[in-house]
Amino acid sequence: MAAMAALRGSMASLSLSPSSFFGESLLPPFSPSVKFADRPSCPVVMKLKRWERKDCKPNSLPVLHKMHVKVGDTVKIIAGHDKGKVGEITEIFRHNSKIVVKDINVKTKHMKSKEQGEPGQITKFEAPIHSSNVMLYSKEQNVASRVGHKILEDGRKVRFLVKTGEIVDRAEGWQKPIKEGKKEKEAKAV
Repeated sequence: MAAMAALRGSMASLSLSPSSFFGESLLPPFSPSVKFADRPSCPVVMKLKRWERKDCKPNSLPVLHKMHVKVGDTVKIIAGHDKGKVGEITEIFRHNSKIVVKDINVKTKHMKSKEQGEPGQITKFEAPIHSSNVMLYSKEQNVASRVGHKILEDGRKVRFLVKTGEIVDRAEGWQKPIKEGKKEKEAKAV
């Protein structure tokens, strides 16, 4: 009896309850009302795989990265298994800084038959590569170069190749290559 009183006294001095030794936590319970303000909620995150998640702005839209290349540019691959090849950019994905280059990084996909009696297919497609693995390329002088920006006398801001000084931007703007690409896709679909 005296031992039990001594035990209770020592527990009181440690500010422990007797029930804390029977499987209950000694730490205070976590309050679910705590909110983390540094992480924006992004509705896109739940639909993507962990490695495909997109960085989001506070309004839950994906962050679009600025890129040194545009649709219609001629580029040279500087890294990867297609290193040294030259091609034209057909598509750009700004949320993850990837581009699709014509006849570069061609992958094979084995498709199952959709209906019974119909044979399966093996299709080839151009997979995207990261924009840091390409450099702008000059067809006239056969040289790859970094891109620079300058303002012309008429006030237009244009891109140029640093090594050659050649202006890369077209005078008619970039709407024409984009429209041509859409027309080609529609023609392939029909």
